[in-house]
Amino acid sequence: MTPEQLQIASLDDIVFENRNKLYGAYDLRRFYNRSANRALWLGIALFGAALATPTLYNRLKPAAEPERYMTDVTLENIKMLPPEEPPVVVPPPKVELPKVPTIRNLPVEVVTEAPEDVTVPTVEDLEDRVSSDKTQDGDPNALDVIEAPTETAGPPAVEKALDVERKPDDIFVGVEQNPQFPGGPKQMAEFLEKNLRYPPAASRANISGRVYLQFVVNTDGSIVDVTVVKGIGFGCDEEAMRVAKKMPLWQPGKQSGRPVRVRFTLPVVFALE
Repeated sequence: MTPEQLQIASLDDIVFENRNKLYGAYDLRRFYNRSANRALWLGIALFGAALATPTLYNRLKPAAEPERYMTDVTLENIKMLPPEEPPVVVPPPKVELPKVPTIRNLPVEVVTEAPEDVTVPTVEDLEDRVSSDKTQDGDPNALDVIEAPTETAGPPAVEKALDVERKPDDIFVGVEQNPQFPGGPKQMAEFLEKNLRYPPAASRANISGRVYLQFVVNTDGSIVDVTVVKGIGFGCDEEAMRVAKKMPLWQPGKQSGRPVRVRFTLPVVFALE
């Protein structure tokens, strides 16, 4: 290629000098820029048409208006229901139980001198009254037991009124007839005075006071579960428990005429002479 031809020759002419230009590669390189420009503008045109098509479609054919599902409602057609009132609960009539006649019979307490205002009820007093912590008048018929027919037999009247439907092993705290030492409080005071020994430690320390014992009197009168509720120490608690366990059989407590287990509290006095 002459110098004059180099001045007007393109890069493709220089590359394909002395080569086969009819193979096809020469034509592809020579018309590449024109083909690339056409492809670019054609892509831009297609992209713009794709964006404009929905807008043109909506303008040429507008969408139909949606149907109305709401209807007009006036407040005059709404009926307000009155609030529901809570049902009135009528309480059952109060049934007063017959008052049982009682006579004052305080727990046994061992003391050196008996108070003047304390009296021990006799056997005749307990025939028509119930042992209690106070004396009150009541209906004498409340202690009567009315037997019902076999078909409609239920709990006796006194048991039903006093609610004593319990198991045989239940322990009572308050009963109609309290358990009693054989011979009464006087015999128990003599038993304690005869068997109670003053502990040497308490004697040397000049200790005196009351030891409160608690035990259960069984239906056969035996004493079990002896414990100290309140003690004074120095061997007095152990001595009081020893003497309590040594007691003979008591007269068991009774509820509605039958023996029951009763928890009994006994104060034992230790006093230096």
